Amino acid sequence: MRNGSFWIAAAGFGIAFVALSRVLFTNEYYFFAAYVVLQYIVLSTAWNILGGYTGYINFGTGAFFAIGAYSSAVLHKMPALTEAWFGIATPPIPLPVMILIGGIVSGVLGLGTGYLTLRLRGVFFAIATLALTVVVQTLIVNWDYVGGSRGIYIIRPADAPLGGGYIQYLYTLMLVLAVISVGIARTIERSRLGLGFAAIRDDELAAEAGGVPTLRLKLIATTLSGALMGMAGAPLPYYVTYLDPTSSFNLAYAVNSVAMPVIGGMTSWVGPVIGAILLGTIQQLGSVGFFLDLNIPPTFNLLIVGLLLILFVIIAPNGIVGLVTAHRRKRAGALAAVAARRAA
Repeated sequence: MRNGSFWIAAAGFGIAFVALSRVLFTNEYYFFAAYVVLQYIVLSTAWNILGGYTGYINFGTGAFFAIGAYSSAVLHKMPALTEAWFGIATPPIPLPVMILIGGIVSGVLGLGTGYLTLRLRGVFFAIATLALTVVVQTLIVNWDYVGGSRGIYIIRPADAPLGGGYIQYLYTLMLVLAVISVGIARTIERSRLGLGFAAIRDDELAAEAGGVPTLRLKLIATTLSGALMGMAGAPLPYYVTYLDPTSSFNLAYAVNSVAMPVIGGMTSWVGPVIGAILLGTIQQLGSVGFFLDLNIPPTFNLLIVGLLLILFVIIAPNGIVGLVTAHRRKRAGALAAVAARRAA
């Protein structure tokens, strides 16, 4: 399917899915749960652009995600600040604009981080991204304007722009972000940019010797990845209504953003989507004690992720997509062998 046809099909599917889900489901919990799964699709796809396509493992998901969230918190307080300082009453900033600004800020952070750290490789780059999270969290904890360590309350608007409850509006925006992020990943995978990323992942020294602009491509990857992570985090204040460092720098974001592409498959755009839907759904069911009718603690979700991650790393290092591809190749080889014997 060509890129133009894919975008048309994705837009049609998204509109139909939103319309049907709003008609069929009346309990808002389903929209709360679906929002989280869609958020993980965006995060895992964003992580895979750098970690899967170029092979640079990023543990700084929490930093980019939190930057997007706190960008929205700053913009949320901006009208009151301008009125207090300048006596000018300004309307609230729409959430889609906040998402865009959060993506820009996180993308700039990704560009700067990439420029400073991409000369590092392997475990040294991973440690540098982890250090970035610590630095950003320290700055947020000591920034009184956004509540510091105390956190900040965000009051949702009374009316949702698209009708229905506000959580349905958040769910719709996150679905749009998921479609856009998956579309970007798919476009990259089938372009010259994707070939350059793959060359860096397979053998960066050989790619650089062959004339591939490795540093430029890695900067593009870090910028895109950071921007999408920031956009995923921008609606968080309106989802949780109380934003603090503990919720925005939650370990689950960093763990899941790595585990979902690994389990789904890192070499294809569909892998993170499969991993996010699978793990995200299991975690949402587990969080309400679906299987045992018990109040299962949140740490149980991380245990599930850890066990599945270990299992797939040992049994299927290429993820679910790799298993399917290997099965197809094996079947195609068997059919070719049968055809050869019949021809002989």
